[in-house]
Order: sequence, then structure tokens, then C-alpha cells
Amino acid sequence: MKHILLVLACLLLQPGLFAQSKVPSKEAQMKAAVMAAPEEMRNGVMIYGYSDKGDFIVLRPGSNDLICLADDPNQKGFNVACYYKALDSFMARGRELKQEGKSFKEIFDIREEEVKAGKLNIPQNSSLFVLSGPDEVFNVVTGEVTGANLRSVVYIPFATSESTGLPLKPAAPGMPWIMDPGTHRAHIMITPPAKNN
Repeated sequence: MKHILLVLACLLLQPGLFAQSKVPSKEAQMKAAVMAAPEEMRNGVMIYGYSDKGDFIVLRPGSNDLICLADDPNQKGFNVACYYKALDSFMARGRELKQEGKSFKEIFDIREEEVKAGKLNIPQNSSLFVLSGPDEVFNVVTGEVTGANLRSVVYIPFATSESTGLPLKPAAPGMPWIMDPGTHRAHIMITPPAKNN
């Protein structure tokens, strides 16, 4: 009987233990987040991440024009990003709508209307860098990232293939192309060949 009670107590405590260790330390989050930024800008970026309780917070204020996002511990895979600070209201709106339970298409459509109405701004030629991969590329204890893939985006709202001369798909691995042409989210996409297949 004592053994059964001990096993039950361990099972009841186990989810709490996992929940407490789910969010990496602030240091590990910051170390990984800045890896998406150009090396010469990493020291001055502002960093958003997660508290021990999982709340979205500012981990570090910044002194340059980039904002970085730590990996979301509630999402599958590893994904950190850095973007031009003038994109922050656009990115924040996306996070807000996602938290409300909106789908990708709903978020896209809402922000499209808000940009067209002048309520939301996407600065022309603003950059976004994304470093991603499977969970295994990120060591949650040390913050080390190995084998992740970096892609770059330059937002060119409402541009088209015809207005830029960019193809609708890459002509070869790593070549630029236009994604979401003719929309608020039109952007030049540059995706080097993947390190992980």
C-alpha cells in the first residue's frame, strides 16, 4: 500500500516538475534568440522571451534597430527571429490575434484590412531574420544552437512579381523570390539550402 501511495504521489508531482523546467533560463533564451541577428548587431538587440511562468516578457532592452524573439517553448520545433524595430506593432498585432485563437488566414486577413485602412503599418524594405529547425538543434540548458537554418525576409508591401522582377519561386537554392505578392505581407524571401534534411 505504501508503494502504491508513493507511486501515485510521484505521478501527481511529475507534471509540475515538467512544467517548471519547460521554459529555458533567460540566459539560454537570449543566447539562442540573438543567433538570428546579423553578428555585428547581436549585442544591441532588444529581446522578447518568456518568464518562468511562461508569460511573454522583455528579457533585455535594446540599443539598436533590431528586436529578437526567443523560441516559444509551447511550440514544436525551434524558431527564433529578429526583425526591424519599426515592425514591432505589426508583429505584436499578430501575436495578439493568435492569442485570441485566430487562424493563420484570419490573422492574415485582419492585418491586410488594417494595413489598407492605415491602422497598421509595415515599413517598406524592413527586414526579418528567422533561424529554425527541429527541437534537437537547441540545447535548452546551455542556449547553444547547432544545425539550424537561417532565412531572410525583406518586406515590400503590395509589391508583385511584375513590379519587382522577382520570380514567384526560387530559380535555384538560395536565390531571392517574392512571397505573398500583391498583399500587405509581400516580401522578398531568401532561403539558403537547408542544413538538416
